[in-house]
Amino acid sequence: MAVRYLLGNEGIAHACLEANIDFASGYPGTPSSEVVDILRVQEERPLTVEWSTNEKVAFENALAAAWCGLRALCTMKHVGLNVAADPLMTSAYTGVTGGFVILSADDPFAHSSQNEQDTRRYAHFARLPCLDPASVQEAHDMMRDAFALSEEFGLPVIFRPTTRICHSKGDVDVGEVGAEHRTAAFRGDPKQYVVIPAHTRLLHKALNEKQPAIRKRLVELGYNRHTVRGRTAVVTSGVAAAYVQEVLPDDVSLAVIGAYPIDEEWLRAFVDQHESVLVIEELAPVIEEAVRQVATKTEVFGKMTGTVPYEGELTPATVAAAMQDAGIPPTVAYPAAAPVQGVPPRPPILCAGCMHRPTFYAMKKVFRDGIFPSDIGCYTLGLQLGAVDTTICMGASITVGSGIARSGEKRPVVCTIGDSTFLHTGIPGLLNAVYNGAEMVVVILDNRITAMTGHQPNPNTGVTATGVESVPVSLEALCRSCGVAWVETVDPYNLPHLLDTFRRAKERTGVRVIIAKQPCVITARRSGIRRKPYAVDLERCTGCGVCRSFGCPAIAFSGKNATITDLCAGCGVCADICPSGAIAREGRQ
Repeated sequence: MAVRYLLGNEGIAHACLEANIDFASGYPGTPSSEVVDILRVQEERPLTVEWSTNEKVAFENALAAAWCGLRALCTMKHVGLNVAADPLMTSAYTGVTGGFVILSADDPFAHSSQNEQDTRRYAHFARLPCLDPASVQEAHDMMRDAFALSEEFGLPVIFRPTTRICHSKGDVDVGEVGAEHRTAAFRGDPKQYVVIPAHTRLLHKALNEKQPAIRKRLVELGYNRHTVRGRTAVVTSGVAAAYVQEVLPDDVSLAVIGAYPIDEEWLRAFVDQHESVLVIEELAPVIEEAVRQVATKTEVFGKMTGTVPYEGELTPATVAAAMQDAGIPPTVAYPAAAPVQGVPPRPPILCAGCMHRPTFYAMKKVFRDGIFPSDIGCYTLGLQLGAVDTTICMGASITVGSGIARSGEKRPVVCTIGDSTFLHTGIPGLLNAVYNGAEMVVVILDNRITAMTGHQPNPNTGVTATGVESVPVSLEALCRSCGVAWVETVDPYNLPHLLDTFRRAKERTGVRVIIAKQPCVITARRSGIRRKPYAVDLERCTGCGVCRSFGCPAIAFSGKNATITDLCAGCGVCADICPSGAIAREGRQ
């Protein structure tokens, strides 16, 4: 054993290597992305690693590997499990041969997500074991052991870290990287893997029969544990368990739930010893519901009594406040935070030189009365430029746009979607829009990478997760194969051409596709591509503010005059929009 100071996701990735993982797939999504990013570049253990086109595809690839007897991992964020829910539910019936772990990282407070859903609900729905780590060390240990647990019961195991576990750092006791390598061998068994109704009914019964043994085993493994110290108790889980232990009085009992399903007999035996129990958990009241089911005379506090908030992340301060409300005096008091005065807000913003900004600018200029459905990606920040009217989930820009267009709305519909998101779930929407005769413009923001989650490659990039060159997919050919007759690819840094392309799209009917193509400015810089920056001729600058409305963070104002800072990426779009011709490349007049 060795102690290493690791990010939670680093500890999780190392645990996979210790557990002799053979296959890993996933779709990038914060806070889960680093796990596959680490596995795809590590050189300690050979294994198959892929970034898949979406979570359903990733899930089914890993499931197939587990059917071949390999140890397989599939990673995603919580909303990605919605995409993979179809195979998830049925994989509980078919089971697995090799260990199969599904990492679904939850995001309380929605730091980088569109909702705060709780993966534990999916585990309960699917009747699968779910591991819920309370620390970086426990995340490592649980992941290391999850593959064996999967093989013991012949079931997929869900692993549910949260943002604070994935992105915290701590000392982790790690073991040696595993040296065992399995040979894949699929052994056909139609009654197990072909889920026709006659087989499904029997498989469902077998799944239900496994549940009591799973509940007891999770207690035996120490994932669910308790200490009785008084007549009052706290039951907690996840990172909240760490906060509870910081402020818990010595005479209050503690139960930590690290795995689901919870053994009801074990839980009842603990709850019945107390006059009152406070349940502290993030997001859904999963544990609280179980505690209320087994409690006979014990008073239960939690989310359902308003003692613990339903929404957002818990903190030591909110945990202490909940304990105080439940009559448990915390050992530490946390004063209310006082915001520092005068600190300017720092909202997320599109990078200087980002190709999305001129695309939004041109789109808004041509379609002044347009409706602008958008999608999940960096470009959602087009909201700040007035260029995003809807965002709901991956791929929904085209389908929402099609629905608006076909509802009878007379204003033009122009939707935006990134290249990776288009390949994820945008293609069926485009096909549907063409098939059903929608009147709309689809703008594919092609920055050649999956930028928002950490610059992972995708089928449009021309390289696989492990750096092997691959044939880059043609977005233009894909669109034409979906039946789109008018497809134009344009450089968004060429503003006159971009504006002309939007104007020509406006004059046409049916589904029109504009592919705005330019590498992500961060990727370009990492690749050594540098453009000469621009500067403002102060004698020509009239202080009109047109460039300010463009919103580029490289443009600042000193008095009434514009200046360009060293953030400039040299895209040159500001020079095209300046009405007085005051902006040019440095060294040029």
